[in-house]
Amino acid sequence: MSKDRQMTLNKTKELIPELRFPEFKNDGNWELLELGQLSEIVRGGSPRPIQDYLTTRGDGLNWLKIADVPSDSKYITRTTGKVLMEALNSTREVFPGDLILSNSMSFGRPYILKIKTCIHDGWIAIRKISDLSFEEYLYYYISNESSQEYFNTYAAGAAVKNLNAEIIKILPISFPKNKNEQQHITDCLSSIDDLIEAHNQRLDALKMYKKGLMQNLFPQEVDASTGSARVPKYRFKEFEKDGEWEEKLFDELFEIGNGRDYKHLKIGKIPVYGSGGYMLSVNDFLYEGDSVCIGRKGTIDKPIFLNGKFWTVDTLFYTYSFKNCLPKYIFYVFENINWMDHNEAGGIPSLSKSNIYKIKVLVPPVEEQQKIASCLSSLDALITAQEEKIELLKLHKKGLMQGMFPQIND
Repeated sequence: MSKDRQMTLNKTKELIPELRFPEFKNDGNWELLELGQLSEIVRGGSPRPIQDYLTTRGDGLNWLKIADVPSDSKYITRTTGKVLMEALNSTREVFPGDLILSNSMSFGRPYILKIKTCIHDGWIAIRKISDLSFEEYLYYYISNESSQEYFNTYAAGAAVKNLNAEIIKILPISFPKNKNEQQHITDCLSSIDDLIEAHNQRLDALKMYKKGLMQNLFPQEVDASTGSARVPKYRFKEFEKDGEWEEKLFDELFEIGNGRDYKHLKIGKIPVYGSGGYMLSVNDFLYEGDSVCIGRKGTIDKPIFLNGKFWTVDTLFYTYSFKNCLPKYIFYVFENINWMDHNEAGGIPSLSKSNIYKIKVLVPPVEEQQKIASCLSSLDALITAQEEKIELLKLHKKGLMQGMFPQIND
């Protein structure tokens, strides 16, 4: 590091965090160094052509792909691929306790290795960490908002930004001299991560329960020789003797309307679904009431339940004029359909009105529809509440990180 750069770091204002554990309040200023002074920063490497080195042999070396790593994980514990031993001449082997981060696309997000693996040139490794700190502390420091903003500011490229080892080396890292204080910080943040993970697992369980429940609340297709089951596996007691459900075309149940290119709409207060914004004056809207929206092009498998006054963009369809069916029930019918089975394009997925109208479904009387929709709506409310808890925990963690790490001058 140049003398000018070191002088700049030394002139930084007092480095004392806003939030500090009581036992460390009198420990004074934190230190400030560049990441390259606390560790070695190296880029991965890719043997080419990679297909010649991939193997399924048991003695192969772990080969980490970016797709192997869940975006919200902290640790890397497995890989899905291996490479031959000969790849060592052209790649980089990293070890448990090293940190790695992607250098392009969703770059800058760190992960802690729990395994030995080889990494390609889309990864950068942080290794040989100084005794002044340790990997868990650096993981949280690099994850915090100011570090991520630094990466975003200095990454090269216009359309697709890229990090390189030199940018990462000069990331300013502040840390308390007492490693016990560093450990307290990481323990606190780790406990929040554990809580978030527990809530994520509960969210996943709720979603799985809903998926299984829907499979049993709607009649499922059976062997082609017998046609379709006419009643669901689970049925509310008051409807058990009501007989088979009636087969209907969507054409018999509702009308389908087209959205509109929102770029031509005037600014206002009416939501435009699919744009993430609000358009139009209060008295100018596409439709008012309950409706189910489905993608016409692009994302065709994410139905949305709409109500009130709204517009939809031109890549979405909306439903209206329901006949002998409830909009909320149709929403859950839409959720239960594999829409990719009705995809009409080889490239970007797309649906047409005519093909949607031809879809056949089994429909119970309106009273039973209401019972099913109410049951699933209650479960959706639990899922939404759980998602909100997770977001609140993430915001709490973000606030803690902003307070636990000192703010550094530009």
